[in-house]
Amino acid sequence: MFLAAAVQMTSGNDRAANEARALELLGQAADRGAQLIGLPEMWEHIGPAREKHVFAGPVEGGQLARIREISAKRGFWCLAGSIAELARDGRVYNTSTLISPQGEVVARYRKLHLFDVDIPDGARYRESEQVAPGDAVPKAIETPLGVRIALSVCYDLRFPELYRQTGADLLCVPAAFTAYTGKAHWEVLLRARAIENQAFVLAPAQVGRIGPAKENRYAWGHACVIDPWGEVLADAGGQGEGVAVAAVHPERLSEIRRDLPALQHRRRDVL
Repeated sequence: MFLAAAVQMTSGNDRAANEARALELLGQAADRGAQLIGLPEMWEHIGPAREKHVFAGPVEGGQLARIREISAKRGFWCLAGSIAELARDGRVYNTSTLISPQGEVVARYRKLHLFDVDIPDGARYRESEQVAPGDAVPKAIETPLGVRIALSVCYDLRFPELYRQTGADLLCVPAAFTAYTGKAHWEVLLRARAIENQAFVLAPAQVGRIGPAKENRYAWGHACVIDPWGEVLADAGGQGEGVAVAAVHPERLSEIRRDLPALQHRRRDVL
């Protein structure tokens, strides 16, 4: 058994302030004994994509230096949400990473599905204008926690085939889900991904008014941890920053997969 924590925060376009708050929330989760702690999508900066070019770089560079430092100092695994990684075409990748308790980047994943949507509440999103899509399915990473972990980012949540291919025991979904879509879909989709893959889900989230005021962006929040039966083990709510902490029992995976062997019944000869 280990404790997993999903961080919930409200990021703006001041990167230094965002980083300071992220470190504080990681520390709070570590103080509660969490051994796996996740930050939300774009924890470092939410604002005009052109601003990201000021600090965007490789995942081994300065952007994750302090996150790697606190992970090593406090000895926890960190899902470092997502950061801006420079792409060759002048755009950036929306890249998620997994950091070990030794401060090493052990996995990286570039968001495959980009959010190009006009929301009825008046907000307009065109992620592909400044963000390049990734081109690889995330792989399950073996860890000494007793679970294999796979990465994804936000809008990927709507594409179940992505998760089925990972074969993971714990699915990470750092997000900045909109308040409009989140109210109807966030928990439903997270629970569905947990149930159909018989896997735990760690879903850190942005909450409240995020980014510059002129962008009129509101995030749903409800960072959470979900078990393989689809039960919400912890939920940070929708009102403000915080941390959702829950116990993850790897043996629960074996019980559920034994009692309802749906994964074994998959028709791989047809599907």
